[in-house]
Amino acid sequence: MWVVVITVLFVIIFNLGVMRKTSRSILGFTGKLINDVLSFVVFSVLDVLDVLLCYVYKIVDFVVENEWKPCYCSSPKEAIINSGNILVSENGEAEKIVCLTSTKLHLEEISDTLYSRPSRVKEVSKTTVKRTSYVVSSVGKPIGQSPVVVKMPRDKIDGHKAHTVPRWSDCDCDTCNSWSSSCKDTLFVRMDGRKDNVSENVLFIHGFISSSEFWTETLFPNFSRSIKSKYRLFAIDLLGFGKSPKPNESLYTMKEHLDMIERSVLEPNKVESFHIVAHSLGCILALALAVKYPKSVKSLTLLAPPYFPTPKGEEATQYMMRKVAPRQVWPLIAFGASMACWYEHVSRTICLLICKHHRTWKFLTKLITRNRIRTYLIEGFCCHTHNAAWHTLHNVICGSASKIEEYLDMVQNRLNCSVNVFHGRDDELIPVECSDNVKTKVPRAHVRVVEKKDHITIVVGRQKAFARELEQIWKNSKTN
Repeated sequence: MWVVVITVLFVIIFNLGVMRKTSRSILGFTGKLINDVLSFVVFSVLDVLDVLLCYVYKIVDFVVENEWKPCYCSSPKEAIINSGNILVSENGEAEKIVCLTSTKLHLEEISDTLYSRPSRVKEVSKTTVKRTSYVVSSVGKPIGQSPVVVKMPRDKIDGHKAHTVPRWSDCDCDTCNSWSSSCKDTLFVRMDGRKDNVSENVLFIHGFISSSEFWTETLFPNFSRSIKSKYRLFAIDLLGFGKSPKPNESLYTMKEHLDMIERSVLEPNKVESFHIVAHSLGCILALALAVKYPKSVKSLTLLAPPYFPTPKGEEATQYMMRKVAPRQVWPLIAFGASMACWYEHVSRTICLLICKHHRTWKFLTKLITRNRIRTYLIEGFCCHTHNAAWHTLHNVICGSASKIEEYLDMVQNRLNCSVNVFHGRDDELIPVECSDNVKTKVPRAHVRVVEKKDHITIVVGRQKAFARELEQIWKNSKTN
């Protein structure tokens, strides 16, 4: 009797469990289907809108600035050369630019995602612009296979100077343009801690469309007195963000960002060794910096590193773009990233509405909340130009996709520093699997997944605890 009852109960419970799983799977499938259909419709509309905005901005730029401004959807070659650079192709693929100054000639890599992004409008109309290969020659000797010479205007060859006057669609306030009145071509740096006779330095690198206040408003007030008495803390505004320079013609390549960090922090402060703490986009720059200074880095702390190993047969830059910006309307953070990454003119419109009027948004935020919340996140989000955000996203985040694996290999094999990775379990922009991927490449890395935290709250909201964790990491690095 009891055996029969128990068996019946077991069957009922099992069936209920199956039904729950089935209902969940049905709900999950339905939600995904709705998201996919809605995303297809929304991004098809955005494809058309971006083409229309292209013509609108060409007209307005000409009327306001008396100059046609080339863009990547019409002529990538013109957009790059217009910034004082020469486009160099290798085997028919535009991969590098030659930057000319009065004393140097050097190569910098650019991402093909700047000018090669699949669009349904282009696929239907078949008006995709074919890439043209350009090769530079020096002293009559061609580089590459085709002896083609690209002539540059004399003023660009003799020393191309970035325009300091903001474009009509960019903010012209003192905060965003304080750099234009300075004679120093360096990043804005916030310092804290010990001032002289320092042997311990820490460099903080913020993420995409953020600023140094991401660190100075959260961690800096929470570091202990003993740390501030021994360590010198540097938090920078990356090139194009916050109060740092925002040159109009810059392509914001990896090299430009690293050069500015060296020129603004390492060289003037005679920093010989340092710890690095980086978030999101900053993790890519941190890895590149660590590889460049393998004997100087004492510890490497990465928060939400965007590392997506490229599958065989995939193009690294395009794969990274699809992972970071998946063209989905949900989650909202992915929707925002997709608009910023896929649409040159839609994203410029967003910057026009948000960044140019950031003082208004700040005022409204304080008015609505009755000045009860701090607005440093809003300021960091708004204080940049479209040119800076667009090129940094493509040339650093997407453009470094094929390099990150090499960076991690060098960190594992050439660097002796400790490697620590933090990731929010609820991060909807950079999934936790990215940190797991780092652990695979750097087995000695210590990975900590923080429950109920996302891309921002991995720091904001737990700054006291994180400050203690960082202090412990730095102290332990001395004994390693």
